[in-house]
Amino acid sequence: MTTPAIELPPDSDVFASKADIRQVTPRAIITGLFIGSIVLISNFFFAFQTGWISMMSLPSALLAYAIFKQLKPYLSYKFTDVENVFIQSISVAVGTGPLAYGFVGVIPAIEKFLRSDESGTGELVKFSTIDLIIWSTGLAFFGIFFAIPLRKQVVIKEKLPFPSGSATATLISVLNNSEIRHEDTNNARANGDYNELLIETDEESNSNEESSINSNHQEQVEEPVSESSPLLDSSLIKPNNQDQDSYSENITSLIYTFSISSLYTITSYFIPILRNLPIFGSFLANDYLWTFQPSPAYIGQGIIMGLPTVSYMLFGAFLGWGILAPLSKNLGWAPGEIDDWKTGAQGWILWISLAVMVSDSVVAFLVVTIKSIWNFYQKSITSYNATTRLNKNGNPISATGSYDDNEADPQHLIHTNTVVWGLLGSSILCISSMTYLFGTKIVPIYSSIIAIILALFLSVLGVRALGETDLNPVSGIGKLSQLIFALIIPKDHPGSVLVNLVAGAIAEAGAQQAGDLMQDLKTGHLLGASPRAQFIAQLIGTVWSIFLSAVMYKIYNLVYEIPSKIFRIPTAVIWIDCSRLVTGEGLPPYAFEFSLLFGLIFGIISLIKNVFKNNPSVQDKLVWLPSGVAVGVGIYNTPSFTIARFLGGVIAYIWMKKCKHCHEGKTAMIVFSSGLVLGEGVFSIVNMTLTSLGVPHL
Repeated sequence: MTTPAIELPPDSDVFASKADIRQVTPRAIITGLFIGSIVLISNFFFAFQTGWISMMSLPSALLAYAIFKQLKPYLSYKFTDVENVFIQSISVAVGTGPLAYGFVGVIPAIEKFLRSDESGTGELVKFSTIDLIIWSTGLAFFGIFFAIPLRKQVVIKEKLPFPSGSATATLISVLNNSEIRHEDTNNARANGDYNELLIETDEESNSNEESSINSNHQEQVEEPVSESSPLLDSSLIKPNNQDQDSYSENITSLIYTFSISSLYTITSYFIPILRNLPIFGSFLANDYLWTFQPSPAYIGQGIIMGLPTVSYMLFGAFLGWGILAPLSKNLGWAPGEIDDWKTGAQGWILWISLAVMVSDSVVAFLVVTIKSIWNFYQKSITSYNATTRLNKNGNPISATGSYDDNEADPQHLIHTNTVVWGLLGSSILCISSMTYLFGTKIVPIYSSIIAIILALFLSVLGVRALGETDLNPVSGIGKLSQLIFALIIPKDHPGSVLVNLVAGAIAEAGAQQAGDLMQDLKTGHLLGASPRAQFIAQLIGTVWSIFLSAVMYKIYNLVYEIPSKIFRIPTAVIWIDCSRLVTGEGLPPYAFEFSLLFGLIFGIISLIKNVFKNNPSVQDKLVWLPSGVAVGVGIYNTPSFTIARFLGGVIAYIWMKKCKHCHEGKTAMIVFSSGLVLGEGVFSIVNMTLTSLGVPHL
């Protein structure tokens, strides 16, 4: 009997020495922190409005390349693709800080909505800037160390697709005209065809929240990038030489769209009605908040999400604001003002939104987890059997030997001692931070320990889900942890609602950071970057983000009234309502019955979509079943945002149809939508300055 040959990947020699190329450089660190700060500022603005957070991996990589291309005549040594990866990794670590540390969800939930009788001390909880830095430091690092041991399993051995990371690697390789590692994932995938998985990334986060609606990372809500989002396919650019004309066109597009979006942002300050045009008449605008915000940024977000997802969101808007809100108001179930979170219809339909999103997220999370465990078991058995057969033929090899050919040199890997001490140290730091902020009587030490252990377990499941589907289910993970802690912490415990929020924040932070780092590690692996360099990038970006996130949160609260009509902080409302629900607080009249009904409906829909999504006979038909996370986001966000996003989805559909899904069209659309989003996000700083100076509106 002939022993099968074990072939090395054809490109193994090409990547043997790439990790040795200079990556951790002062110029790369400064550039990464600069780009990441832009992304962070942008994310704060949109998250306070709608809960939308994005990793912005692709725009970060593009901006880094554009900056160094302009500086090329002045560089003492060449800018490389692996240095591009390092910059992008720093940027992602900085930009996603508002989500990872709970600044758009848990922190405002505690400060703005937690009652004195729920705090355990009889007083309202307020955080100083130092408190926020301590809080962030406690949450910032254990997720990073969670991810390191998982890299070899999910990236090297199983070669899970990680669509967003693969798409970013493709973009960087094309921009720098460099090689990219070609992996055979036929035996590594857990779900279907590789190309079918390269479709989304917003941590909406439900996403991610959501690319859950999380990933683009899009949570919490993160919002979802559609299963058919045209932007995140790793084939978005044909891997050949990019000519100067194409590059110039894309940069020009980025500048123009950034400028247009910036102009709208400043103009809307002086003419506030531009934020809420009453295109459906004054009655619907005043009584049911049906207005239109022609925001270039939200149109850009719609382009990123794709037509199916924004269509689901529009359906949610019609369901929530066109049917359920009028129903609850007219029947006296929500007698307050329409936009009152406590007694108004907006607060009433939020419970339905929460039920729909949690049902969808938890069901999807469980299905993916069960599939992952089953496929991992099958692959382990197959690997064991193959190894046994080889051993019997006198050719002993390691069960993982074929995978190690693609691994970086040991000097570029993170040492096991670093991981162990890092996990131990970051866990102690987390426990110490929570103890300092809340005391052991309110947040017992055992609750923090359990939350960290739970975060570790859920991070493993979340990373696998992200690798296979590009959905980081951090929203579902956060809500699941809240439910678990409701069972652990007695309801009569002082501050049970506060403990529930803190535990959810810890679990979500670990899963979100581990997922973000794994996407970056996938990008680096495909391009031959040093894992150690990326680890350093994540640490540098995290430390910077700790301070910048705390400062930006305080600035927003100093300049603006939050919550307000401009900044409704819906994610915070969802967090506090979920905590109150699982700890036993009652719901508004008939909210439970409607929540149960819609939660059941969308739980069944989620089960069908996730179980049969790789079944060729029904795959095309599943797009007609709405995503619960997307529908939930459409319910809790006011219609003005959803309509703008729907317009963006229509533009994306027409654009891609016109160019017949060509590579150049996809690339151009990435740049176009990125400029729209970044322009408004960055120039929100100008509006903030005008507000703080008391500059009058026209």
